[in-house]
Amino acid sequence: MLNKKSIDDINVSGKRVLVRCDFNVPLKDGKITDENRLVAALPTIKKLIADGGKVILCSHLGKPKGEPKPELSLAPVAKRLSELLDKEVKFAADPEVVGPNAKAAVAAMNDGDVVLLENTRYRAEETKNGEAFSKELASLCDVFVNDAFGTAHRAHCSNVGVAGLVDTAVVGYLNQKEIEFLGNAVNNPVRPFVAILGGAKVADKLNVINNLIDKCDTLIIGGGMAYTFLKAKGYEIGKSLVDDEKIDYCKEMMAKAEKAGKKLLLPIDTTVAKDFPNPIDAEIDVEVVDSEHIPSDMEGLDIGPKTAELFADAVKNAKTVVWNGPMGVFENPILAKGTLAVAKAMADADATTIIGGGDSAAAVNQLGYGDKMSHISTGGGASLEFLEGKELPGIAAANDK
Repeated sequence: MLNKKSIDDINVSGKRVLVRCDFNVPLKDGKITDENRLVAALPTIKKLIADGGKVILCSHLGKPKGEPKPELSLAPVAKRLSELLDKEVKFAADPEVVGPNAKAAVAAMNDGDVVLLENTRYRAEETKNGEAFSKELASLCDVFVNDAFGTAHRAHCSNVGVAGLVDTAVVGYLNQKEIEFLGNAVNNPVRPFVAILGGAKVADKLNVINNLIDKCDTLIIGGGMAYTFLKAKGYEIGKSLVDDEKIDYCKEMMAKAEKAGKKLLLPIDTTVAKDFPNPIDAEIDVEVVDSEHIPSDMEGLDIGPKTAELFADAVKNAKTVVWNGPMGVFENPILAKGTLAVAKAMADADATTIIGGGDSAAAVNQLGYGDKMSHISTGGGASLEFLEGKELPGIAAANDK
């Protein structure tokens, strides 16, 4: 999966190039409220324009569930992309995606022109990788470029189906970067390799924990999932989040780490409160207690200062750090200290630092450390599956070098 042809390996001059992008952007009243994903797609699009390709863009947006929903149209994306690229992006407004508008627009293209198709999920077959829709997409192009890492873990028409129906299927710059950073971190890391896992549920990260114990030198566990591990050690965790069905699993993982000679670090102190903040950013009274003795009427909501120091020390000496999942309720300034300490330690480390998408990406950007990381993944679910060691269908479908 790590040895895929990219847009630098092919010549697109005069050819019709279908590019699967990730334009799944948040919209409010028809306006894009965060255009990071559009900006991230620009290098690939600009390269294909410069090389004289006829650039046909496609993406999903939201979950229209196989029917046209005007509020999930990609029309606002075409408008904003035209401004960002400083050239017209012609929008093909077909509810069936590959319809008369798309066909006419593609037929009329000159080298370097850009067309954007309507939301691929307007078609029910998209998420089922149905052959008919894949063929319609393939009929528009000579070359297929996949640059949407956010959906790389899904086998859909617009990333996998179409790739199997064209002779040339490659990855764009964004996907190439994801493969480079995440792939090398997991399969060929510069050591010491420290992996940090947080977030709410152990269940979401079962396979990731298992895979990373094999690969890393130190595994740090914080966030809501830490309390199940603490309970597995026989500690009192009060009202903290716990997954009772996964206690035996946590015991197995701790035993596996010990047997393999790997460090598994858990919180030694915890920031607790009587209740979860409501609203999430509300003022809240907290205290710090030992992780072994969380009072029965209290709930753990962040790692404590000693833990923050312990985790930061492990990160300081690392050469590769991968982080997925916050250390606490980072949306609340009072409960963001643990997440902030880890972000700061990563920013200061002389290491390749990789943020595995999702909440961790939101946290480092919100806390102002985004530009200090080597790589922030653009796909939450896809990066998790990468860290599990799974093959991602969207990447696997591209031509090998």
